[in-house]
Amino acid sequence: MTDLPKAKNTFAEEHKGSSNLRDIILGGQDGLVNVLGIVLGLAVASQDLRIILAGGLAATFAESVSMAAVAYTSTRAQQSFYESELTREKREIKEVPEMEVEEVREIYRKKGFSGKLLEDVVKQITSNEQVWLDEMMKFELGLQPVETTRAFISSAVVGFAAAVGSLIPLVPFFFLNTLQLQINQAILVSLAVSALTLFIVGAYKAKVTIGDWKKSGAEIAVIGIVSALIGYAVGLLFKAPTV
Repeated sequence: MTDLPKAKNTFAEEHKGSSNLRDIILGGQDGLVNVLGIVLGLAVASQDLRIILAGGLAATFAESVSMAAVAYTSTRAQQSFYESELTREKREIKEVPEMEVEEVREIYRKKGFSGKLLEDVVKQITSNEQVWLDEMMKFELGLQPVETTRAFISSAVVGFAAAVGSLIPLVPFFFLNTLQLQINQAILVSLAVSALTLFIVGAYKAKVTIGDWKKSGAEIAVIGIVSALIGYAVGLLFKAPTV
């Protein structure tokens, strides 16, 4: 009995860690790819450093705030959905307890329990309403409670990751004069740096979760760069005529 709280805490820590990783990848990848596409389009269309930096920074701040807001509202929506389902389960336990007991029995029957052991497990679970509710939420609906602070944490992580990711494609343009690069050269450097960053993100995701790090890295890099090149193609359509 003393081991149960420890197991629950371990699960909570793992779940929190996986959520943070998801938020970092979501914000960073989205910010990088979106701003890269905008920067490439502006660069090829205007060949004007001031316009490129102004557009890129405007997109960076707008993207970061937008992503943070989306992360907050989506997490709050998840929390509201969990609470509404919890209320429904509470009502069904009070109004149709026989049906809910049978649902618990079916859950554990599928887990391999049978006979007296199955009935003992069902009786033990349904003797405590809170435990009963937890079992129904986790194993019937597949839902986990969302902490109140999770929406704020998710929003901050996604927003910060989006800001960092968005700045990466701009780095070559910030140092364009220092490195004595032409706009077209900066475009190639931005693409290379962005592709490398996306590859590292994909490889890291595979390392901390599961999968082939090379395949995961290449997959995210290719998807991101192909998506960003759409911005480049649009920029070509509006390219300023050479004098």
